[in-house]
Amino acid sequence: MKICIVSDSHDRSEPLAAAVAAAHTAGAKAVIHCGDVIGAHTLRASLKLGLPIHVVHGNNLGDPMAIQNLMAKSNGHLVYHGMDATLELGGKRIFVTHYPHYGRGMACTGDFDLICCGHSHIAEVVTFNNVKGGHTVLVNPGTVAGIHAPGIVSPYTWILGDLEHMTFEIRTLEQ
Repeated sequence: MKICIVSDSHDRSEPLAAAVAAAHTAGAKAVIHCGDVIGAHTLRASLKLGLPIHVVHGNNLGDPMAIQNLMAKSNGHLVYHGMDATLELGGKRIFVTHYPHYGRGMACTGDFDLICCGHSHIAEVVTFNNVKGGHTVLVNPGTVAGIHAPGIVSPYTWILGDLEHMTFEIRTLEQ
């Protein structure tokens, strides 16, 4: 199963929808958004593409009630999990949070195959040895909105993941 992993859209619906559309074309069956959506309107264009979207909030919470209301009207296509989420997709256990330090800690437990986080606006894919003797992959898609942290130029990034093969490719939107 292929998935689209995005984060830090910060009220910018166009690049978010562009990443979801590209992922859909590449065969993605679901979207994970690792937080800092801000407003519900940011998700509307992406929802029209028909993929289920799982969202956690981040430190830029915006309007969680509007997102809850949009979820209620989405026919199950939008699931707003709150602070973090535990998902099972493609037979893999996935933990989603906004914060990389929280994600790294959860990767070490061995309870999950995949950890998805955001916040840093820097895309990365890292494999951790966990306490159960296995490996857990942590992915941070960076910022789909291309917003930079102080002193850092951030491209518009997202990740296309293949859960069957546990491969994750950082993709960049052309702007």
